Amino acid sequence: MTLPTRTLLTLIGEAALESKLVKDLEAFEVPGWTISDARGRGSRGVRRSAWDNEGNIRVEVICNTELAQRLLAHIRNQYHRDFAIICFLSEVQILREEKF
Repeated sequence: MTLPTRTLLTLIGEAALESKLVKDLEAFEVPGWTISDARGRGSRGVRRSAWDNEGNIRVEVICNTELAQRLLAHIRNQYHRDFAIICFLSEVQILREEKF
């Protein structure tokens, strides 16, 4: 079976950014996203999460490549200098093409 592809933008960053990121996603008219708590270890040590401003969140958006790249540029310009945040893009195969 051949499946259509889209771009997955994944962002892992400080939970304190959640409300700002949601406003950004709405401003960019992203049709849907998933936000979950995230924990792990990186250059800033071990990060735990209990859905407070001390933890991390993981934001996932599946959309077309052009929108993903615009979002990535916006996030880089607005948040990378002042917040612990990483972002990456992946190509994904999807079902229900009409949702993306």
